[in-house]
Amino acid sequence: MAEPLRVFIVDDEGPARARLRSLLEDSAGALPNQVVGEAACGADALAALEQVVVDVVLLDIRMPGMDGMEVARQLAKLHHPPGVIFVTAYDAHAVSAFEVGARDYLLKPVRAERLLEALRRIAPVADSGTEARPAGRAITVNDRGRVLRVPLAEVLFLRAELKYVTLRTREREFVLDEPLTKLEEAFPDELLRIHRSCLVNRGQLAGFEMRRLGDENHWVALLKDWPDALPVSRRQAHVIRMFRQG
Repeated sequence: MAEPLRVFIVDDEGPARARLRSLLEDSAGALPNQVVGEAACGADALAALEQVVVDVVLLDIRMPGMDGMEVARQLAKLHHPPGVIFVTAYDAHAVSAFEVGARDYLLKPVRAERLLEALRRIAPVADSGTEARPAGRAITVNDRGRVLRVPLAEVLFLRAELKYVTLRTREREFVLDEPLTKLEEAFPDELLRIHRSCLVNRGQLAGFEMRRLGDENHWVALLKDWPDALPVSRRQAHVIRMFRQG
C-alpha cells in the first residue's frame, strides 16, 4: 500500500498497549502500519480521534468510565469512521461487538497472526484511497470458536436442515443458530424465500427454470455461476412472476 495503515490504540492498561505496539512492529514487514496515537480511556480516545485521521482503532472493551462499546458507537457517527477491532480478555461481548460495527474481535493474549489477519480486513479499504468505512450489511456466524461477519453480498443461500440453518458462500458453508424466519425479517430486501426451508440472495439469483424432478415438473432457482439448482415450492411459485415483472 502507498501509505502505512494508521492505527490508534485504546486500552486502560499500559502493558497491553505496549504489547500491541510490539505486535504491530512485528507485523510491519507483512503489512506496513504506523501507530498514530494511544489513549487509556474512552473519553480521551474520542477527543484525540477528533484531531487525527486513522484507519483502524484497536479498542479494549472493559475500561473505567466509558467502555469500548460506547466508544465504538460514537466512532460510527463520524463522517469517515475508522475500522474498529476489539481487543479484549472477555469473549462474552462478541455478538454485541459486531452489532456496533466491529470488523474483528481479538481475545487477549493476542497472537501476531490473528492481529495481522484482522488488520488485513481493513487494509484494502485504506488502499483504495478513501477513508476506512464501516462494514456493510452482514450475517454474524460462529466459526470454530470465532465470531465472524459474513458480508451479505457473499451469501448465496441459506437452508434449514434438521435443527440448524446453513449459510452457503462460494468458498464454504457455515452453521447458524438463528431460524430462517428471523433472517428473512432482518434482510427483507436482500433475501428471498423460495421454499419453506430456503432463502436465496436476490443479488445472486440468475433466474428460474422448469425441470423434471421425480414424476413431476417443478421450478428451480438458478444462481449466478453456481452449479446446483435450488427447488422452488409450489407455495412460493409467485416469486417467479415477481421476477418476470421486476
